[in-house]
Amino acid sequence: MEIQSFNKIDKATESGRKELFRIGTALLFIVGIMLFTSQHGSGSPGHIMLVIAGMIGGYMAMNIGANDVANNVGPAVGSKALTMTGAIVLAAAFEASGALIAGGDVVGTIKKGIIDPVMIADSDTFIWLMMAALLAGAIWLNLATIAGAPVSTTHSIVGGVLGAGIAAGGWDIANWGKMGAIASSWIISPVLGGLIAAGFLYLIKRTITYQSDMITAAKRMVPLLILFMAWAFSTYLILKGLKKIWKVDFGTAALVGAVIAAAIYVLVRPMISRVADRLSNDKQSINQLFTMPLICAAALLSFAHGANDVANAVGPLAAINDAILSGGVAAKAAIPLWVMMVGAIGIAIGLALYGPKLIKTVGSEITELDKMRAFCIAMAAAITVIIATQLGLPVSSTHIAVGGVFGVGFLREFIKTSYSHMIVEIKHHHEDDDPEQVEAFLSEFKKASIENKGAMLQQLKDNSAKAHLTKKERKALRKLYRHELVKRSALLKIAAAWVITVPVSGLLAALIYFMIRGMMLPQSITTLVQ
Repeated sequence: MEIQSFNKIDKATESGRKELFRIGTALLFIVGIMLFTSQHGSGSPGHIMLVIAGMIGGYMAMNIGANDVANNVGPAVGSKALTMTGAIVLAAAFEASGALIAGGDVVGTIKKGIIDPVMIADSDTFIWLMMAALLAGAIWLNLATIAGAPVSTTHSIVGGVLGAGIAAGGWDIANWGKMGAIASSWIISPVLGGLIAAGFLYLIKRTITYQSDMITAAKRMVPLLILFMAWAFSTYLILKGLKKIWKVDFGTAALVGAVIAAAIYVLVRPMISRVADRLSNDKQSINQLFTMPLICAAALLSFAHGANDVANAVGPLAAINDAILSGGVAAKAAIPLWVMMVGAIGIAIGLALYGPKLIKTVGSEITELDKMRAFCIAMAAAITVIIATQLGLPVSSTHIAVGGVFGVGFLREFIKTSYSHMIVEIKHHHEDDDPEQVEAFLSEFKKASIENKGAMLQQLKDNSAKAHLTKKERKALRKLYRHELVKRSALLKIAAAWVITVPVSGLLAALIYFMIRGMMLPQSITTLVQ
């Protein structure tokens, strides 16, 4: 009896022990940063501020890992190309590698140029501003993770810098033109990502899964899709992921990407052909051909995110470090190795401890994903960034990836509803015929290619004496047989989180700035008097 009671108590407290382990691990990381920065900055006038800034930077990095990284590996986990553990290990390794190898040596101190640094009175004000922005962005990311909403790290920091900047220098300090461009990305990013992902999925359906001989179609199309993927990711990595190591124009990046893609095509084509010969002629089997390309895409997206976004995310910490050491406000700040290590290790820890929640949200709670759909989302992420870079459009990698998930989900809804409508129309034209004949026609219709389906429907209408369905009847049937394959509550929650990210992080930053200023200003006055 006592053993059973102990077992019940053990099960009841299991979730609490896991949460305590997460919190304890996170606190150990923060304490480690505190100890390092206290030794690193000892002797400098602002070493206490540097210790506090380092702790906030570590907290921010963990929240990036918990929220933002999910977009790179979520579709791969949702499609079962990767296990949760495998995704976390892969993302942590490539995010850290991207940050440390290609993260760059310097970063802009004022994120995206959204406030005018000339209007910042002194280095103390600048340090308080940046600390407020960093902490506000981290708190908002934490709240969004708890709510299960993937949001943009960049937008969180932009909102923080804007809010703290206005608190420090008034409304005129803000570059509202830049803010308008950033606000436009709330629409541009998900729409572009959704359209491109849906376009690739439709291409795959038309050229492979809607064909009667899927094996032959896959042998022809999958190597071409991998060729295009190799070009897109090579170009994307050269332009965005490796820009701090090797800065080139789009033409050069595209040309190098094409050479890499051609070499990969030559290698993978015979491999795809051999694997396809062992598969059965159905969609589930064809799906397996996208497993390795999808894993590679998740790894490359993680590397590019680590190289491009992590440096920006820890940029305020680098700016604070530079201001404390130099005593002034510079347009560019060096990123010390220890700052980048805080970002890289913090992201890995945050991903391992709290990442699974957002990975599940992106991978399976918005819409059902298989490997083909996840591949299309990864393609959309790379291509959208390339297009946006060339057009000068501000886009968010988070918004692109989540927009891609919604795009493939809504395309599937449209296709399923249209197919159900076709079946109803066939039955409408056959309603007086022998049921066995109707079933035989439906069976033949199901197996037919997309072109043959259209021809069969047209022939059916041409030979039928019955009146076609009226517009009102068609509308009623579409409503009756509509397939909802995208979770509407997830759509509303995520859209709401995106819209309020900049205002909420800005308001938080302003409040935190006033709090820091209220605590530090008396000390500054005392120092001046002495």
